[in-house]
Amino acid sequence: MGVPTQRGTMQQQQVIIIGAGVVGLTSAWWLAEAGYRVTVLERNEQVAIAASYRNGGQLSYRYVAPLADAGVPLKALQWLFRKDGPLRFRPEADWRQWRWMASFLRNCNAASNARTTAKLLELGELSRAGMAQLELAVPPEAYAWRDAGKLIVYRSPDIFQRAVARPESEEARVVLTPAQAVEREPALAELQGALAGGILTQGEAVADCHAFCLALETRLRQHPNFSLLLKGDAHGLVLRNGKIAGVNTSLGQLAADHYVLAAGIQSRDLAATAGIYLPLYPLKGYSLTAPIRAQDRAPEISITDFERKVLYARIGSSLRVAAMVDMVGADTRIDPARIAGLMRLAREAMPQAADYEQATAWAGLRPATPNSAPLVGASKYDNLWLNVGHGPLGFTFAAGTARILADLMAGKAPPFALDFLQPRR
Repeated sequence: MGVPTQRGTMQQQQVIIIGAGVVGLTSAWWLAEAGYRVTVLERNEQVAIAASYRNGGQLSYRYVAPLADAGVPLKALQWLFRKDGPLRFRPEADWRQWRWMASFLRNCNAASNARTTAKLLELGELSRAGMAQLELAVPPEAYAWRDAGKLIVYRSPDIFQRAVARPESEEARVVLTPAQAVEREPALAELQGALAGGILTQGEAVADCHAFCLALETRLRQHPNFSLLLKGDAHGLVLRNGKIAGVNTSLGQLAADHYVLAAGIQSRDLAATAGIYLPLYPLKGYSLTAPIRAQDRAPEISITDFERKVLYARIGSSLRVAAMVDMVGADTRIDPARIAGLMRLAREAMPQAADYEQATAWAGLRPATPNSAPLVGASKYDNLWLNVGHGPLGFTFAAGTARILADLMAGKAPPFALDFLQPRR
């Protein structure tokens, strides 16, 4: 098959998706299933080796906690002075950082947080159903999927009591004392004396996002409506007569009927070439992946240490430890000090969980909106579509936003009111 250069017929519209991470690939699947002829453009040699590569691996459909909330600015100032604090901030000479920060601060209130949380819970349930659909095409064993449940443990009694008082689904969660938390998850034994309690959410899952993407890529290549996975870099969008006429790439100019931006933080720069501002900022996160030996006591349940902002997930035969938000621009380099800090936190909390001496480190840029809600839908150009801004919940929300995208492109009503999930046109 050749590189697509001609527009599709009315019988089968052609779509170019820019980005082959978990969001781009799930979008490709749902659009191919909807009858579009789909081409995916990816600048890396392999799919899903940026933000989707070694993320936390949690599929947290019921626990969605927007970063912006009342009290967060004060907490952020305190975190900046902690040696292994969850936040690092480096001012940039980039107006986009400051515009994003201003919008983030406007969302740091209880009412905004409640609105966003309610909408993300709707998206989470849609995503859960979407992943269940995908099991028919991509078997869960291909990506180490487990229905592990999610246990959030708290060290502060006040913070724990506020979490217990949150109006969430009682049938979906179980409130635990420190002793009960350790009984449910023995890997927490070293932490029992430091805990105020925990909240267990049933039905949450863990999986290997990169393995999922590789398996989905294999399945896509077998789909009759999947055209090509092109390895090339997108440089900019081409405008003509009020529409997107093509995309300039390292492979030359490509053309289709529709274009979908799902390229992580690169989407921000590509949209700008068409005069569109996307409110995205790269929140840099880190992870460790350590092998689990026979004598290790790794957690079976997915664990989040709330005050430390560290998560622990058993994925296959490895322990994934993920944490931290660095606001340092589009810098993908691994900071040795941050990795050393993450290692200290892991050894302190779960010293016998894995072979930390053999751990491998990762850093990735998670493209987040100021209110932590992704943007999915049409841009100001009728044939340019967005599926961006998932932040650290790309794996969790990818199936849901892919389904919404396919519905909107087909002229169907979305499964629920999108409100602020839709881009401003």
